[in-house]
Amino acid sequence: MTDRQYQYIGGDWAEGKSSDEIVVRDPATPDDPAVSFPGASQQQARDAVAAAAAASEEWNRSTPEERDAVLYELADLIEANQDSLAETLTTEEGKPISSSRGEVGRAAEIFRFFASYSRTATGDTVPSSDPETFTYTVRQPLGVVALITPWNFPIATPSWKLATALSTGNAVIFKPSSETPMIAKHLVELLEEAGLPDGVVNLVTGSGSTVGDEITTHDAVNGVSFTGSTETGQYISETVASRGIPMQAEMGGKNPLVVLPDADIGAAADAAIAGAFGGTGQACTATSRLIVHEDVAAELTDAVVERAEALSIGPGMEDPDMGPAVSAEELETNFDYIEIAKQEGATLLTGGGRPEGMETGYYVEPTVFADVESEMRIAQEEVFGPVLGILEFSEFDEGIDIANDVAFGLSSAIHTEDMAAARKFTREIEAGVVKINGTTTGSQIQMPFGGMKASSTETHKEMGQHAYDFYTHEKVVYRSDP
Repeated sequence: MTDRQYQYIGGDWAEGKSSDEIVVRDPATPDDPAVSFPGASQQQARDAVAAAAAASEEWNRSTPEERDAVLYELADLIEANQDSLAETLTTEEGKPISSSRGEVGRAAEIFRFFASYSRTATGDTVPSSDPETFTYTVRQPLGVVALITPWNFPIATPSWKLATALSTGNAVIFKPSSETPMIAKHLVELLEEAGLPDGVVNLVTGSGSTVGDEITTHDAVNGVSFTGSTETGQYISETVASRGIPMQAEMGGKNPLVVLPDADIGAAADAAIAGAFGGTGQACTATSRLIVHEDVAAELTDAVVERAEALSIGPGMEDPDMGPAVSAEELETNFDYIEIAKQEGATLLTGGGRPEGMETGYYVEPTVFADVESEMRIAQEEVFGPVLGILEFSEFDEGIDIANDVAFGLSSAIHTEDMAAARKFTREIEAGVVKINGTTTGSQIQMPFGGMKASSTETHKEMGQHAYDFYTHEKVVYRSDP
């Protein structure tokens, strides 16, 4: 295997055969590419589907013990290689090394959690109206599924898709983001080492137009799970809908943190900082709108600005509070939205530019705007960067209306000591995730994850006790003995 072999098809590693050259850069030192290789061709994408289809039947028939043994072994291998995996992740994505280690550790936990699905992704026995008939349901794998994953959590997100798909007996075509292919390659290498049969997982790395379209439109693909931008997710959803196969998409967010007058202001400020600037704001659940009651707006604003200005910024390997944006394109988008916010009348309180002395690398300062109105683009559109807008309200209902006044509905949070208000917020907020006195970011493996509105296809949730629902057919059985 060479450094240019990023395609894994039917158990063999190969170079891509398209004219697309994928260049991976360390966001902290982008002038020196970390790796460069050709992307997969359309024919290689078709070959990956064929390999998965050929391996599917045998893997479908494998025993729960055989499937969970592979996943448990993989979890052990991930832990054994945690440091090297984390260094790879930070090199290509840019996040602080401690965050990368945490994400890698979480990947191991995910595979262990979902390994149990091999034995527990079962149906139900249901009382029959006929005493001579036994009625029950069974679950069977879809067959071949395509998994398309993003760059911002490049081992955690693939892990929860792969773990659920494999534990329920599906064969997989795995397409990672071209921004973060190195960590995806290492994960598949560990799957190979863990004893996964050839063809059960196939890795194709390349552009969406070359690879993505092939694997989502192929007749042998029985389901598609996607995490990424709303625009791409909606395009894939429309494409897949015409084929009548299951489609799962988790997409963008414009997540609100609402603060009532009785809230602990220090805790609310900490939550806003963690949610807005953790991971350089590059999370679908990032806090992008701080919606605060006018009575405490000045105090909370001062606390947020003070904390934002105290954050350390630097290369991920130095483990700062905040690393660089992932790419030149993301950095440009951040600065574009900052200029738009100024032009629309928002008041820049801190940040808005490059950190002093950091001309090399994709760095942007933690940025906070006040005087933001709900109709402004900075309050409506996903920036996917460390940009926080502060909006004020005078009545609780107004605050909820502002929080809901966007196309997205992924995550949300409220800070208050009034549990009646928290219950009202939980009922009325249009979001798939609700946090009370917490951050908008973060999720637990055993809890379902997914959004509403333009944030999700709202089919089946990922993670949680019933994540296997998406990856399986449910059959209803009536048995009458002769």
